[in-house]
Amino acid sequence: MELSTLLTPFILYLLLNVVAFCMYWWDKHAAIGDTWRISERTLLGIAFIGGSLGAVAAQQMLRHKTRKEPFRTLLMMIVTLHVIGAASWLLAPDLMRQAVAAIVGAI
Repeated sequence: MELSTLLTPFILYLLLNVVAFCMYWWDKHAAIGDTWRISERTLLGIAFIGGSLGAVAAQQMLRHKTRKEPFRTLLMMIVTLHVIGAASWLLAPDLMRQAVAAIVGAI
C-alpha cells in the first residue's frame, strides 16, 4: 500500500479533530462572552462524524460542558462507538471492509 494512501485518511482525521476542538473552544468563549453559541447538536454532530477525540480533549482541557447532561453521556456514547469501530477495524479488517461495502451498497 502506498504511503499517501495511508497518510491521507490520517491527515483528514487529524484535521477533523482540530476542527472539533476549535468549535468547542469557540463555544466556550461565546459562553463566557454571552454571545452567539454553537448548538449542542452541531457539537455532537462534529464528534459523531469523526471528531470525538478532539471534542473530548476540548471538553476536558477547556472544562466545557463537563456537567451538562445528556450532552456528556451522548459524547461518551459517541466515543465508545468510535473505539469499538476502530478496534473492530484493527482486529478484523476484512470483515469490516465487507460490512462497509454492504452498507454502502444498500444506500
